[in-house]
Amino acid sequence: MQSRAAIADGQGNFTIETIEVGEPRLDEVLVEIKAAGICHTDHASLNWKRPLVMGHEGAGVVRAVGPLVRHVKTGDAVVLNWAIPCRTCPQCLRGDEVLCEESKPAYVMERSAGHARPSGTTWNGQPVDRSFNIGTLSQFTLVRAAAVTPMPADVPFTSACIVGCGVMTGFGSAVNIAKVQPGSNLAVIGCGGVGLNIIQAARIRGVNRIIAVDLRQSALETAQRFGATHTIVADPTDKEFDALAAAVRELTDGRGADYAFEATAVPALAFAPLRLIRNGGMALQVSGINDPVTVPMPWFMWNKTYVTPLYGGCVPGRDFPRIFDHYRAGDLKLDELITRTYALDQLGDAIDDMLTGRNAKGVIVFS
Repeated sequence: MQSRAAIADGQGNFTIETIEVGEPRLDEVLVEIKAAGICHTDHASLNWKRPLVMGHEGAGVVRAVGPLVRHVKTGDAVVLNWAIPCRTCPQCLRGDEVLCEESKPAYVMERSAGHARPSGTTWNGQPVDRSFNIGTLSQFTLVRAAAVTPMPADVPFTSACIVGCGVMTGFGSAVNIAKVQPGSNLAVIGCGGVGLNIIQAARIRGVNRIIAVDLRQSALETAQRFGATHTIVADPTDKEFDALAAAVRELTDGRGADYAFEATAVPALAFAPLRLIRNGGMALQVSGINDPVTVPMPWFMWNKTYVTPLYGGCVPGRDFPRIFDHYRAGDLKLDELITRTYALDQLGDAIDDMLTGRNAKGVIVFS
């Protein structure tokens, strides 16, 4: 079937095009996307050296399923995940589905036939990749069954779609990876979509002091609404983070935070959490920085742990229902994360608003 979609050209640009999406085979699911979140990875995908259907946060309705699909059916509301597990490789079997060794960027594996076929998505008659094998900035997408998780019917698609990456990354990094403890102290550098969900998870877990750090006072005010107990306006001239570390120690009885998270995607801040934690504390860089950076090795001293978690350690069948339960109980804010919604033709505006910090989260809505 035909579908309007955002196509990145691999050279920094995108256009809205008409693509063809095939019918589901074997363990595939055809999803009509109702809403798709926008994050910094979507902007990065503009330069991934090849054309692809953009988008990796999405929620929608199942329109058809292949004969091997059992856990969803036509008409079900679903949320998509971009780290698609095979559930048979050693990583999946040990519970680390996010590290699946069989996920491939451009192909859907026909395990029963023992070979891979193109993704089932074509543009101008040629196969075209889907970002992270899901390509949610499209009216329709064809994905493996393991990429979809049923969602409660009473959750708005606009709120559900952001669970698929930004919410999961922040919430999961705090709950699954750091395993933040009640009564502990925690600092978050960057109060965008990911940072706010670290803050929410900390609040839900009963963290004592939740210290939000950002350059913008408006972002810190938002952080307080999501659960931050203390705020610090960062000084961009504090290159070694001496003043920031001192401010955090002052708020944590002179010791430093038990946990500190970086959620900015700014390379110069990649190792900043190490300056904010106590001896034996945990620093987490959660924004997926890929640029080369350097760090003074003494920052690691005294048994500090530094982790770069992927996707918050996501296990969709475990984590998405838990997040929706918190939302429905009123413990986790999703609706409030969304600053603005856009039509697909306004994707350029959505990306610009994200890059300039005008949005906590922008969402594309398909009519």
